[in-house]
Amino acid sequence: MNVPLLDLKAQYHSIRSEILAAIEAICDDQGFVLGPRVVDLEQALAAYVGTAHAVGVASGSDALLLSLMAAGIGPGDEVITVPFTFFATAGAISRLGARPVFVDIRPASFNMDPSRIEERITSLTKAIIPVHLFGQCAEMEAITEIAKRKGVAIIEDACQAIGASQNGVRAGALGDTGCFSFFPSKNLGGFGDGGLITTNDRGLSDLLAMLRVHGSRTRYVHERVGINSRLDALQAAILRVKLKHLGSWTEGRRRNAARYERLFADAKLLERVVLPVTETGNYHVFNQFTIRAQQRDEVRTYLKDKGIGTEVYYPVPMHLQICYRKLGYQKGDFPVSERAAEEVLSLPIYAELAEDQLVYVVETVKAFYSSH
Repeated sequence: MNVPLLDLKAQYHSIRSEILAAIEAICDDQGFVLGPRVVDLEQALAAYVGTAHAVGVASGSDALLLSLMAAGIGPGDEVITVPFTFFATAGAISRLGARPVFVDIRPASFNMDPSRIEERITSLTKAIIPVHLFGQCAEMEAITEIAKRKGVAIIEDACQAIGASQNGVRAGALGDTGCFSFFPSKNLGGFGDGGLITTNDRGLSDLLAMLRVHGSRTRYVHERVGINSRLDALQAAILRVKLKHLGSWTEGRRRNAARYERLFADAKLLERVVLPVTETGNYHVFNQFTIRAQQRDEVRTYLKDKGIGTEVYYPVPMHLQICYRKLGYQKGDFPVSERAAEEVLSLPIYAELAEDQLVYVVETVKAFYSSH
């Protein structure tokens, strides 16, 4: 049996006619950058997330970068985030000449440990970027209390967490800005790069909209030095179609996660693997179903040989990346992140998975441990 990590073709075929109609309309109109379709998507996603405003941009990486720019982050500033995340989180900070300051994660959720934040705050700290990793919100109540008390901004990296919520409030509405990615592998993925920033602050929204077009509100008049980060109308039209199906796809992922939990328990594998934990008050959308596995690399090779796709998100924490050697961190500085990097393994979780595919994945994991 073949079980790919992600099967975008299966998703596409279920909505093929809707997608092609949206693409054909764009081709007929010949309007490709920003415009009414982007505005329509912005309004729909602001309503979905529960914020007053949304600003479409070219990628999730740009969403982070523009949010930092709008927050006034620059050379010499410090921004607190986690070392266990995709590079874009720290990279956006560095692009502005600021310094990423890392705090370790919780072992169960893989998200920022709020108890580690205050010891890292200095007079140079200007923002905190909690990452809602794998589709689950970080502990925002505790993080927000610290940020408000210290007078620093919160920029949510919600690139893996569209539709996730905490105590009834969705990711992207829990900070000053929320950053989303529409990379094709996301729960709401486009046909290329794309991103979005959400906020309840009208002033921030206007500033972000200006910064995404080279700092210009009026053509050829530039109030700020911005960047070129405009969302394509083609991506907006495709995402608008997909947004109608996001709820059912999310429930499909959650249903498959529950099936995995049952199957792993029935297979008596819970002493060899640690399953994802959903924290109290969280609605987890499972952009990834990430386990901790003993003999992780051997398990992954075995699954690959049996036709099962997996991925390791992420094998090298940020503080151990070559480009961040100058920050002075050492191996051992963030032991929870380092251990996660050695143990995590993401299994197929997309909504279109069949029951027999889930059973095959778990049976294959069991077969590995039975022979090792």
